[in-house]
Amino acid sequence: MPSSPEITVREISADEHLAFVRGRSSASFLQTPAWGRVKSEWGRESLGWYAGSALVGAGLVLYRQLPRVRRYLAYLPEGPLLDWEVEDLDRWLAPMAAHLRKKGAFGVRMGPPVVTRRWSAATVKEGIAADDVHRLGDLPPTERTHEGARVTAQLLELGWRPQAVEGGFAAGQPQYVFQIPLAGRTEDEVLAGMNQLWRRNIKKAVKEGVEVTTGDDLEAFHELYVHTAQRDHFTPRPLPYFRTMVEALGAEDPDRIRLYFARHEGTLVASTIAIRVGAHAWYSYGASSTEKREVRGSNAIQWQMIRDAMAAGADVYDLRGITDTLASDDPHLGLIQFKVGTGGQAVEYVGEWDLPLNRPLYKAFDVYMRRRG
Repeated sequence: MPSSPEITVREISADEHLAFVRGRSSASFLQTPAWGRVKSEWGRESLGWYAGSALVGAGLVLYRQLPRVRRYLAYLPEGPLLDWEVEDLDRWLAPMAAHLRKKGAFGVRMGPPVVTRRWSAATVKEGIAADDVHRLGDLPPTERTHEGARVTAQLLELGWRPQAVEGGFAAGQPQYVFQIPLAGRTEDEVLAGMNQLWRRNIKKAVKEGVEVTTGDDLEAFHELYVHTAQRDHFTPRPLPYFRTMVEALGAEDPDRIRLYFARHEGTLVASTIAIRVGAHAWYSYGASSTEKREVRGSNAIQWQMIRDAMAAGADVYDLRGITDTLASDDPHLGLIQFKVGTGGQAVEYVGEWDLPLNRPLYKAFDVYMRRRG
């Protein structure tokens, strides 16, 4: 029986990286070459995994430098793009670690795009109503994946360390998200899966004459986004960040990123940014006015984004991060309830994992980030 070819890892061009992404049904937008341009304050590199001469995996690596020394944390957000169902992960991860060590990395952080558990909207709703349920983990999942359990077990055996999902850089990308499955469903079926409040609000927006359009008025989006940040007490990203994001992702693929605007009698009441890579569509950023909330612009704009995702062939509409808390006194509960109303499902990924390559430097970095956080 012939042995499997050795897996090697080396730098590839952005064009090779993008071609690999386009050959997959979907990939995280954080693993596209363009995302490296968005995160301009980081170093970046496209990596390729080879079995012989065949490119079988790819990843975007972002390099974050330690203060005052030329050593880096190598970070692969929601990646790399590998066949995570393989039995021997070390065969794929060891050459990556060796390559990154040569590049000056003292540690590696990655977020395998591997699902561990799912909970239906009905299950989450029951959990919110129950006094003795405080977190998603207190609820029996609708689905528990074998792949998630296998990847988690292998990473622990190989010396990788699971990261906390709260606070500072350790929070990284969300471990829990809310998604609406779209594959094989009609618009009517997706709408019927939403709760009564969502359906009523979508109807009300239509009745009130809310108009949803797409366009390129980034300044209008950002002005409303800053207003939202002030109202909801979070720190907004500056306009140049979004300009770079739109330009970089749009240059890579004209259908990658789109701005939406919901207006009522000429007044902007909601605005969002949607991203799509292959069959995966995301609601990335959103803003809404404090005035005219009764016309339900946020529901109208989400419904149009979902419909457009379906028309583009998306299998999943991703509303991005949620916390795992279901406690009635948690300030994030309202956001979860808004997303649960779409009738989708809460999804847990394996989360982010670290591999220390230089333990003293890794420990120093960990202490530095904890103090910052």
